[in-house]
Amino acid sequence: MSKEFASSPESPRKRRRGAELEAALLEAAWDELRAVGYERLSYEAVAGRAGTSRPVLYRRWPTKRELVLAALRHQAPPLPDAPPDTGDLRGDVLALLRLVVRRMRELAPVREVLAAEQGQAPELSVYLASRNQGPGHDWMRTVLERAERRGEAGAVDALPGRLVSLPVVLVVHELFMARRTPDEAELEEIVDELFLPLVMRGRGPRS
Repeated sequence: MSKEFASSPESPRKRRRGAELEAALLEAAWDELRAVGYERLSYEAVAGRAGTSRPVLYRRWPTKRELVLAALRHQAPPLPDAPPDTGDLRGDVLALLRLVVRRMRELAPVREVLAAEQGQAPELSVYLASRNQGPGHDWMRTVLERAERRGEAGAVDALPGRLVSLPVVLVVHELFMARRTPDEAELEEIVDELFLPLVMRGRGPRS
């Protein structure tokens, strides 16, 4: 066998399997998404970047949206184990909303994906979550439970679920539907003018 043939791209190489192969595929999909955008992304181009074939991708992710969502999850930087704890309700909610905004900046291509897939806003949890937790309804409940223990808010269980999620939902709407990033003053308006008055309205007298 000649040296030239041995170094040819067609020569046998170590076959990637399992997690190693999946990571290579998702990294290739992310790189292609950043290079050409969601609309122009193709399985053929992703397969070429990953050095594999289109059927390998289709077996794992039958649609482009599934492939891109998986790539976004793979790229998501790890989140803290718990929502921010500043010592008071207002500070906690603002810190959480800033985390949501920062997360979206880290995953910038997500806006184009959602713009192309209108009506997929519930997929937000996919982008915000890392592993099995993210700054959505569950983290807001944690923030409010802390406030309840400090005497800043009434019983969390008495609050409507929509109210618990309200601050994050409003920021998400700005990021994905209005396609703009709320500034600090707008985050404070959400917390001070909309969220806190509704939460405090249900606060009963302490015994």
